[in-house]
Amino acid sequence: MMNTRRYKKVDAAETVQQEVITTYKGFDQNLQCRGFQYAVGETYEHDGEAKACNSGFHACEYPLDVLGYYAPAGSRFAIVEQSGQLSRHDDDSKVASTKIKVTAEIGLPGLIKAAIEYTMKRAKPEGGSIATGYQGAASATGDRGAASATGDQGAASATGYRGAASATGEQGAAMASGYAGRVMGKDGCALFLVERNAEYEIIATWSGIAGKNGVKADTWYMLKDGKPVEVTP
Repeated sequence: MMNTRRYKKVDAAETVQQEVITTYKGFDQNLQCRGFQYAVGETYEHDGEAKACNSGFHACEYPLDVLGYYAPAGSRFAIVEQSGQLSRHDDDSKVASTKIKVTAEIGLPGLIKAAIEYTMKRAKPEGGSIATGYQGAASATGDRGAASATGDQGAASATGYRGAASATGEQGAAMASGYAGRVMGKDGCALFLVERNAEYEIIATWSGIAGKNGVKADTWYMLKDGKPVEVTP
């Protein structure tokens, strides 16, 4: 448990130029973490050393690692900037720092999008692709393309016409942002859908978690009239 009494808000005039890393952080519904109150746009400083899982401000470089500490349902998520003394965790991408700035709240859809962008930098887009490794990324950009992420914390993205994306590893994410796109996920995986009209304009978005709130695991979904509906493979 971190000692919140050793934290303080930093005035803009006190901020000096230093190395900054962009990471992702989870909070409860009140935008608190371990009892400490945060606010978007504010910078905070820890009076002491930073040690991962022990002291300082904590956030994750890989977006989906945040879900290991804050459940998708009932939590809030934000992009943050960490600086000062940094301490990294051995088991995942968690970073502790002596200074943190909450730059923007992004919600679960934003966290999924960030995860896909994070892993896509290491993926080669193909008409159909599959990623099997830890934190692997698969992308399908062509019409009727299929992307599948089967490794733990993998991300699959289908952006083409009637594309399909699936996530079957632990804490995976699947996103379909093209016209009539489909997603499917293993229990606990995050899903994100975009609905477009005949002119390909975005008219609705949706995010959910397979196995929760009526969303079935291992089932294909498409967004129609702003609601996810089951579709055949």
